[in-house]
Amino acid sequence: MTTSYMELVPNDVVNRINLEPMTPRIDGATELVEPPSSGRLFSTSRKVRLGDVTPKGRLRLDSLSRYLQDVANDDSRDADIPDAMWWILRRTRIVVSEPCAFDETVELTTWCSGTGSRWAERRTMAVGSNGGRVDAVAIWVAINSETGAPRRVDDGFGALYGEAAGGRRVRARSLHGDPDGEETSTPWPIRYTDLDLIGHVNNAIYWCAVEESMASQRTGGRVVAEIEFRAGIDAHTQPVLLERATSDGQNFGWFVIDEAVVASYLWSATDGNSSER
Repeated sequence: MTTSYMELVPNDVVNRINLEPMTPRIDGATELVEPPSSGRLFSTSRKVRLGDVTPKGRLRLDSLSRYLQDVANDDSRDADIPDAMWWILRRTRIVVSEPCAFDETVELTTWCSGTGSRWAERRTMAVGSNGGRVDAVAIWVAINSETGAPRRVDDGFGALYGEAAGGRRVRARSLHGDPDGEETSTPWPIRYTDLDLIGHVNNAIYWCAVEESMASQRTGGRVVAEIEFRAGIDAHTQPVLLERATSDGQNFGWFVIDEAVVASYLWSATDGNSSER
């Protein structure tokens, strides 16, 4: 469950896979389960650096997303799983209870919290040395390196991560709705620095749009936020960002190319957001 560099699986393909008869499952990347009492857990630490924070010193969500990608990659490489890079991100949910800050050391602990036939859920805790606390969960789809199609998670993966997952079964279907025509529309230009090894916009970059939305509302950084991916964004495309905020504090955004939604976000502030960070 690492950073992926492939086109995301079309929504209809993943939803069709979810129709396969299996034991009862829940939607992946919707719950924050506690660490397992047994099974594989992997930990590493990161120092929050100058380029990771807002002008007020808060660890940004796009920076945090890179931390999550890195610890996932480090875990997979340490476990020596086959095709470690051939997983694509379906959805990430982040809950910031207390923002991490500049110069704080963040301990990252990750484990497999659920599995499906062709995907797995990764849970990560980020605990700062000065009181920061962030929880995240993501659903990743396994991809065939030659065809780009979803592939079954093999027995070797289960041997490594199954004990930590504890038999918890998850789905990978899309949960975010579509825009309703009441949104504001702005261009979302692609920069060269947004692209990763294969020329796609990296997963972390989408969180920049969430940060811009948060900045416009002067949130203190304690938020619940999600990004869901339906397809990738390549170089030389011209995405448009549709955004809408509701009176009850819900904020929505859709990344659109040629009238097709390729990704979406939602976020809301939690109690304790008393000042901008």
